[in-house]
Amino acid sequence: MEFKSRLMEEADITRAMKRISHQIIEANKGTDGLVLLGIRRRGVPLAYAIAGNINDTEGVELPVGILDITFYRDDITLKSQDPTVNKTQVPFEVTGKHVILVDDVIFTGRTARAAMDAVMNLGRAATIQLAVLIDRGHRELPIKADYVGKNVPTSKKEVIAVKVASIDGETCVDLYEK
Repeated sequence: MEFKSRLMEEADITRAMKRISHQIIEANKGTDGLVLLGIRRRGVPLAYAIAGNINDTEGVELPVGILDITFYRDDITLKSQDPTVNKTQVPFEVTGKHVILVDDVIFTGRTARAAMDAVMNLGRAATIQLAVLIDRGHRELPIKADYVGKNVPTSKKEVIAVKVASIDGETCVDLYEK
């Protein structure tokens, strides 16, 4: 893959995550009943960032869980014959809660659909909302994020790489060409 450009620096991501956090509070008229589920991998540190921002603003610690959607994907055999499965860690009830799914990029919508299936297996949420750092378009399913850090129209030949310090050693969003 060939590097094309840097779309967001760490400061840009921090601002976008703060904006998303405020939008979540406003749309839900506070924090009552809110829980965050980060979609493995990079959705997890983003969910913790949102939780930290909400705690700074509202003084409320929202529960954060980790969702592994590997077995809920409809393209699991296309991705790998031997998929890596990590553990879902949701140490709280989702039944009756307002679940905010957090992911780094929304593309076709298939990850979000798989995440919704995973949540429904955990219980009956009052609502399921989706927060993403980047919306790059090209939806294959009728799914739209409720909270978006940045819309980045892309071609199908392009790849968006969200990097977070805890996983990648740096925090940024880069655009590549296949």
